[in-house]
Amino acid sequence: MPITAMEQVVRDILRDAHLRHSRKIDRLRELQSEACCIQRAGSKRMMSIDDGLQDDLRVIEKALRDLNADMPEKDATTR
Repeated sequence: MPITAMEQVVRDILRDAHLRHSRKIDRLRELQSEACCIQRAGSKRMMSIDDGLQDDLRVIEKALRDLNADMPEKDATTR
């Protein structure tokens, strides 16, 4: 079964042996933020978006869970 562009990007991040664990999480969170912004922009236009954004977000969120990073980072004041 073919994979989506986002699935490939996520796989590349996860498989990159040169990236530290924390950098993989950072990069995935950047992708997640971008996808959420695009989704919000589409919803403000009152468009019915079925362009795969939900699927992209699910792929990113699964990768974050796989890296045990599904919980938001606590800020320095709560540590």
